[in-house]
Amino acid sequence: MSAHESMEHAEHAEHASGSNKKIALLIAVIALCLALSETLGKGAQTESISENVASANLWAFFQAKSIRLTAVKTAAEALQVQADTATDPAVKAALMKRVEGWQKTAARYDDEPETGEGRKQLAERAKHAEHARDLAMAKYHHFEVASAAFQIAIVLASATIITGMMMLGWGAGLLMLAGIAFTAIGLFAPHAVHLM
Repeated sequence: MSAHESMEHAEHAEHASGSNKKIALLIAVIALCLALSETLGKGAQTESISENVASANLWAFFQAKSIRLTAVKTAAEALQVQADTATDPAVKAALMKRVEGWQKTAARYDDEPETGEGRKQLAERAKHAEHARDLAMAKYHHFEVASAAFQIAIVLASATIITGMMMLGWGAGLLMLAGIAFTAIGLFAPHAVHLM
């Protein structure tokens, strides 16, 4: 090998080394973005599960209140029939007092703003939890798409080092930008793009 060929070979190796350093830096940045999107995704997934459990619990409580409400209303109506047919004024008054008490209990089961445990309040709280669950799930889907883009970008950037094909590096950069865009959508406007 001549000195001239050795010099060309060294220059080529130096140029390749500089390109590889840039690609390695690109991989490091993409890996950082991947770590952030994965962390955000896991947080959104956990929040979604938590809100789903809260919603299910609230709807179960709502159903229990509905059953109690129906039982108390039915008992009050049956007692009302007895009170209507009672001939003794003292018995009639006692029955009517019990009917009024059960009607108040039924009304409290339906609407109890003081404690937030009436059927109306429980339904509202359950719908709020469902909305929070849906929002967290939308975020999660965007973070998952972003993570996939970052992972593919890392593969393409790694292939750039091996093959020397800079088009793969450009593709990795574009996928990184797409991943950043989906991460931003997940953070700031999760319902802007509907994935699922």
